[in-house]
Amino acid sequence: MRHKIIAGNWKMHKTTAEAVELINEIRAALSGDFAADVVVCPTFTALYTASSALKDSGIKLGAQNMFWKDKGAYTGQISSSMLKDVGAEYVILGHSEARGRFGVPEPDFTPEILSYFGESDSTINRKTIAALTAGLVPIVCVGETIDERNAGVTDRVVEEQLTVALETIPSEETCKIVFAYEPVWAIGTGEVCDADEADRVCGVIRSTVAKLFDSATGETVRIQYGGSVKPNNAADLLSRPNIDGALVGGASLSASDFAAIVMAA
Repeated sequence: MRHKIIAGNWKMHKTTAEAVELINEIRAALSGDFAADVVVCPTFTALYTASSALKDSGIKLGAQNMFWKDKGAYTGQISSSMLKDVGAEYVILGHSEARGRFGVPEPDFTPEILSYFGESDSTINRKTIAALTAGLVPIVCVGETIDERNAGVTDRVVEEQLTVALETIPSEETCKIVFAYEPVWAIGTGEVCDADEADRVCGVIRSTVAKLFDSATGETVRIQYGGSVKPNNAADLLSRPNIDGALVGGASLSASDFAAIVMAA
């Protein structure tokens, strides 16, 4: 049976001191036993401090991105070995915001500005390979925009993103990846995908992995739903057969909300 996993993506929030405060609040809220794997993903600047604050808590540390090279003249980039050095065990890859795909459009983000983000399925593939090689668990995100959903191409978009992201990765390594279905139109918007539809698309992810590799790999991989997950919808989402967890954004910044989602798992 696949083990549930709840990951909190703090995005560009929390200084080092604020990160420690939130971790202490989460630890207090989860003072009893919790059955799910739990991960928090602070900003790069808070990772080292967060790692110390998480010691002996059972909560794992994750990063929000990484580069695929281990070292070199890559100003502003962070390598897998750097993440491992500060205690990270997980890393989010291909989040819609890193791809320049936003649920709530930024009015001053022109096409030229959006090109700054520059993430693509090919770069996600390189990052996933590098993360697996380093022993990090990649949380690989896929999902469609509202225009793609309205055009009826959700499944095609998800399949294409997965196919490129998983190129040359063997099935035994793919089994270690956590996938996250995050409909872009539900990221930071307060909108949530209907649980039946979220489960259906997570099933598309599972069947695509099975088609690319084999049925055993498809059944083994864990798939999260991400997109305005909150305490009042978590239990419904997490009860679905293809949804093995949640990638939580805004609600992960509240210890009580995040703990409630963990307990729902």
